[in-house]
Amino acid sequence: MKKKIKGLLCLLLALSMASALCACGNGNDKENSSSESSSAESQSVSAESSVESSAELSSASSSEESADQIKAAVPEEWQDKGIFSDYYEKAYEKMSAMTLEQKVGQVILARYPSSDAYETAKKYYLGGYVLFWADLDEKTKDQIILQNDKYSQAHDIPMIMATDEEGGYVSRLSDHDMLDFEDFRSPREIFNEGGMDAIKDDALRKSQIMNNLRINTNLAPVCDICTGEDKFMYDRSLGQDADVTSTFVREVTKISQENGVSVTLKHFPGYGNNEDTHTGIAVDNRNMETFESTDLKPFQAGIDEGAHLVLVSHNIVNCMDPERPASLSPEVHKLLRDRMGFTGIIITDDLAMGAISEYSPDQSAVVTAFNAGNDMLCISDIEDTYDNMLAAVNDGTITTDSLDHAVMRVLAWKYAKGMIKD
Repeated sequence: MKKKIKGLLCLLLALSMASALCACGNGNDKENSSSESSSAESQSVSAESSVESSAELSSASSSEESADQIKAAVPEEWQDKGIFSDYYEKAYEKMSAMTLEQKVGQVILARYPSSDAYETAKKYYLGGYVLFWADLDEKTKDQIILQNDKYSQAHDIPMIMATDEEGGYVSRLSDHDMLDFEDFRSPREIFNEGGMDAIKDDALRKSQIMNNLRINTNLAPVCDICTGEDKFMYDRSLGQDADVTSTFVREVTKISQENGVSVTLKHFPGYGNNEDTHTGIAVDNRNMETFESTDLKPFQAGIDEGAHLVLVSHNIVNCMDPERPASLSPEVHKLLRDRMGFTGIIITDDLAMGAISEYSPDQSAVVTAFNAGNDMLCISDIEDTYDNMLAAVNDGTITTDSLDHAVMRVLAWKYAKGMIKD
């Protein structure tokens, strides 16, 4: 009996131990399962985090690459940190979307045609018009504004509306019966009466009137130093030495451009006492030291002040290039770009002048002028200029690279002026 009871107790004890062991094992399994689950979740979170981090890095890297690509789109050799360089990327992008025909039109600054001005601007995608006295005569202020607004919007890139408002001998806005403002006197006369303060007042009044008439570019001031009373440029020059003329140029540049009117420094590299190039060639025999100590100083003052344009004369300057007029000379343009640091728009004097016809016997003068380094061509014959330029690009006489660079610079100028909004 005792043995049976003892055996029964042993059996119960064994069963109890087995149950405990089983419970213990089940507990460990749960802990292990929980641990494994926690580890898996942690790995999953870690993986997701890693994926997100990679995605973020990839996105950041992609953005950086995209930004680099945009920046790199403008050729490195064109990135000159110039006065319009903040707008090079926008200008390059817009230029890249233009047709060849549109690009050719943008480098033309044309004499306002006597008829069909709107249709002509639209057809040739012109960069701008130059207004002469007759183009404004017998028109009210409102009519001029309406005219200039209309033509400047002939296509999707607004046009430059320019004029020669030097004052005095060359004054396109003076002596109009229907315009109710006092005529502009010459800088020489103004300075002789009131000094530099009177010059500043005149520059302010002039730029405000031009801006109100929607004329956004002045083909002035005259930077030339002329001492001969019987010489062509005498009445148009300030009549002072290089230092005073430099101050004049600097003040006119600053005031005009602060009031929305781009200035044009002319006639580079300095007319001096030379003859009129409208009718024939003028040869300047002065040495480089003379230019550096006198004629170039006012131009440098305007360049340092941020002048938007420089107009190059048709004089042959022997110490710079004895073979070609300045407007057709790569050497003169290199002097302006490389030595004087000008990064704005270089334009020619009127290419219809008699001084240059004999220097482009094998091709159009506009093609020679463009290849010399001009960004815009001042011309009267729109159709021939356009056709000659287009043909020269198509046959390789003008490279697409040089055309693109000039167009980008012109568009960057228009962006800087707030003319292009997109």
